[in-house]
Amino acid sequence: MNPAAAVAEITGTPAVEVRQLAGSVYEVDLADGDLVVVKHHGEPDAVLAEAASLEWLAEPEGPPVPGVRGHDEHWLVVDQVEPGRPTERAAEELGRRLAALHATGAPAFGSPPPGGPVHAAIGLAPMPNVESPTWADWFAEHRIAHYTRLAVDRGALTPQEARRIEAVRVAAPDEPPARLHGDLWNGNVHWAADGRAWLIDPAAHGGHRESDLAMLALFGCPHLERVLAAYHEVAPLADGWRERVPLHQLFPLLVHAVLFGRGYAQQALAAARSPA
Repeated sequence: MNPAAAVAEITGTPAVEVRQLAGSVYEVDLADGDLVVVKHHGEPDAVLAEAASLEWLAEPEGPPVPGVRGHDEHWLVVDQVEPGRPTERAAEELGRRLAALHATGAPAFGSPPPGGPVHAAIGLAPMPNVESPTWADWFAEHRIAHYTRLAVDRGALTPQEARRIEAVRVAAPDEPPARLHGDLWNGNVHWAADGRAWLIDPAAHGGHRESDLAMLALFGCPHLERVLAAYHEVAPLADGWRERVPLHQLFPLLVHAVLFGRGYAQQALAAARSPA
């Protein structure tokens, strides 16, 4: 099925024009004048995971997320959000709203969104949502060790390097499970024409709030210090959180090593040597 046919079937409204945005993501004009975005996923669980993630993150006090119009096994249709530019004011609001979103919590570390699958995805990589009552053990097994093993299987890490990374334990403070976006790099912060920062493309799950903030810092984010300062005003972070950032970043770096190879594996090894 092509994007136009998928949108028409899911929304009940014919597509007038389709424009490819990137890869398997398209912007579609509908016959009723609305504008939507449609994404294709190869795995049915990936569609369900993203739809459930968006619905779980749609908290009134949290950052705005696109509304879900509908989906089938391979196509997800969401509202289009007109792009804008990053501003300091939007960054500060993002920080405050992200703190509020995290505070809404999750049933356990590793919890999927309600109705979401255990076997989810982050980008094009598999992501297991396995619940645990303790964060450090869960993060070590289901984020660090899981992706380290996948990176070895794909030839991005040697077994010796994998042992070094798997030995890492992140001593983050004991906090209740936070409701995470889960894939919060800068590309998934959509600076919109309405003057707000929207969150897109989530891989939501229960985790430690420092993980979302560490991922936001990984590839650079406009006005990041404004985001973090506003967050800290609403929900102060524990001492040493900045020193723990590289260790939280092991998760997304290993995901990138699985998907893109050796360069990111070297970054993961450097993060694993962090003194924190």
